[in-house]
Amino acid sequence: MLRKYALGLLLGVPVFAASNATPVTFYKDVLPILQKNCQGCHRPGEIAPFSLLTYTDARPWAKAMKVAVVTEKMPPWFADPKYGHFANDRTLSQKEISTLVAWADTGAVEGDKKDAPPPITFPDGWNIKPDMVVEMPKDFHVKATGTINYQNILVKVNFPEDTWVVAAEMRAGNPRVVHHMRAIVRPPTSTWLATAIPGEAYEEGSAEMGGARQGTDLLGKYNPGLGAQNFDVEDSAKFIPKGSDIVFNLHYTSVGTEQTDRSKVGLVFAKHPPQKRYWMSPGTPAAFNLAIPAGDSNAEVVSEVTVGVDDAKLVYIQPHMHLRGKDYELRVIYPTGESQTVFKGKWNFDWQVGYQLAKPLPLPRGTRLVAIAHYDNSINNKFNPDPTKLVLWGDQNWDEMQSGFLGLIFPVNTDATKVFQTSGPSLLPRSTSGPTLTSVQLSAAK
Repeated sequence: MLRKYALGLLLGVPVFAASNATPVTFYKDVLPILQKNCQGCHRPGEIAPFSLLTYTDARPWAKAMKVAVVTEKMPPWFADPKYGHFANDRTLSQKEISTLVAWADTGAVEGDKKDAPPPITFPDGWNIKPDMVVEMPKDFHVKATGTINYQNILVKVNFPEDTWVVAAEMRAGNPRVVHHMRAIVRPPTSTWLATAIPGEAYEEGSAEMGGARQGTDLLGKYNPGLGAQNFDVEDSAKFIPKGSDIVFNLHYTSVGTEQTDRSKVGLVFAKHPPQKRYWMSPGTPAAFNLAIPAGDSNAEVVSEVTVGVDDAKLVYIQPHMHLRGKDYELRVIYPTGESQTVFKGKWNFDWQVGYQLAKPLPLPRGTRLVAIAHYDNSINNKFNPDPTKLVLWGDQNWDEMQSGFLGLIFPVNTDATKVFQTSGPSLLPRSTSGPTLTSVQLSAAK
């Protein structure tokens, strides 16, 4: 029914009754919707290709906006509404969709400026107001063509005291070449990058690498459409130990001409010691043992972790896959055996969205978090780099990943290295496919 309704809108079926004499105008009806759902990205300096701040900005795009909202292309949001509720849900209501369609169909009328809501004030260059900005000390030179392995760049900060952070935002110096990046806390006791020269780039796979999988915390992330992240759920904050530095982990892509980048991360400090610690898993659960057969249009890959501490709560879910990814599901299996799907949604490589739970979900010790993903490695996937290839885990886009960045909160004295323990399918040896739910069940039955 929804598809038929959407098709009707595209074909010009009236949304409002013909007798409705009240015109839909930009200032009264459209601008509030754009402020709420669109202007975070659609403004100068952000990821969207055009601005929607003013009538002059929006008027040329009225028809395109109609198509985008009817086909659910915009705003980017991929969670299945049957599973979970999310505080940052960008889904437009049917009334909002109808308003935008009617505006486009009736000439995109400007209306009276007196009807306009107050403009949103965006901090200059940020979506937050940072107390501190940590920037790469020098430019990274991106070659014009070819593969660019993941880079790690140590930035000496040497935080003078234990520090709590309630919000962070990573900003790409050159969004044309920065595909995604992470700011990783490097504690003073860490041996990772111990001999690294600050500001110099070290490739993934070198002797200096591996810290992202050694239990260090992710302070901030940058992905297409992700934006700033807040860490103040139930009076929580992220922890940076005294003497820590920051490592920028960056994935660059060449664009045909030589480029440079100098990215940064902005931090907002807590005004008082928090009640709980906000911790982001470093890409777990993960299926490092994944194998996706050539030509398989619906290959399943499953990964798992088990909660190893008390009083933890799940607050955030961000799936991660590459060009063959189709969908991602996260199931919570409690020690009682009860199972609950807390997230299920389509995967879109161009918009790697994070989902903040509307209500934190308690995870008792022994709870298993099972991630189930599907991939299209067939010729029908227009994004598929090579449908004839058996695909294994790898950093580059033509490889694949099955992982998730999960945000948890727990008491501040909890040992973060014990929060997740790799379990179940993630411990199986690599086969020619999977691991799948079926293989896990067969393994458990032996």
